[in-house]
Amino acid sequence: MPLTPQDSLYLRSLVRQRSGIVLGEDKGYLLESRLVPLAKAIGMPGLEELTARLRVEPSGQLSRQVVEAMTTNETFFFRDIHPFECLKKLVLPDLLTKRAAAKRLDLWCAAASTGQEPYTIAMTMRDNFPQLATWTTRFIATDIATEVLKRAKEGRYSQLEVNRGLPAPLLIKNFTKDGLDWKVKDELKRMIEFKELNLLETYAISGQLDVIFIRNVLIYFDVETKKAILAKCRKLLRPDGFLFLGGAETTLNIDDAFVRVEFDKGGCYRLKG
Repeated sequence: MPLTPQDSLYLRSLVRQRSGIVLGEDKGYLLESRLVPLAKAIGMPGLEELTARLRVEPSGQLSRQVVEAMTTNETFFFRDIHPFECLKKLVLPDLLTKRAAAKRLDLWCAAASTGQEPYTIAMTMRDNFPQLATWTTRFIATDIATEVLKRAKEGRYSQLEVNRGLPAPLLIKNFTKDGLDWKVKDELKRMIEFKELNLLETYAISGQLDVIFIRNVLIYFDVETKKAILAKCRKLLRPDGFLFLGGAETTLNIDDAFVRVEFDKGGCYRLKG
């Protein structure tokens, strides 16, 4: 049975309240395609029963499962390539010079999904800047969805997943074959601390950061939510730090404290002044 307009509105409102993700009235098909399998998996006949349960228990485990089901987890290694070239050729050389005395770097990758992006960042650091082995690095990777975080922590990927964007030399260097899958080597895995974090809530990240990756997630939020998230990032970022957004995202007309730094076909953002 298709969603009623009332149930569709309720589900879209719940997802927005819990995650900030904005689903238009035309996204009923998306709700159905992602939530019908969830309903069946937990033993419910359909979305009518699932929505009824949510109305009774709007803040329980079921609401978490609904939000996770509606989260887009499209990701792959070296996605869009240009940000990682910018990281390798501009950002890290700049920071290694400025942090030479302290020998410390602090990084955060938000919306980390199943881990391909943070592992890409870690490989870029490890394979191009061997001197970082003697530095103190704190690298936090977060996501709202617990299931994808479990996969990220495990660091196990199918042949199809490693074929998406990961050069063969880096695969051989940083992964080991395990049956039909590939596993991230422990020395790379130890570089990253994976933890759950909702971008709408208080960020449990102490101290300030040199680099923030928060790519391909702001596009799902309304303007006010984008402003709130960028304001939190601004407070966490060191005055000479760097912010990376997705190719379709910008701080323009949202947070005027940032200025774009162009680099080849990509770029990033810094705080003004």
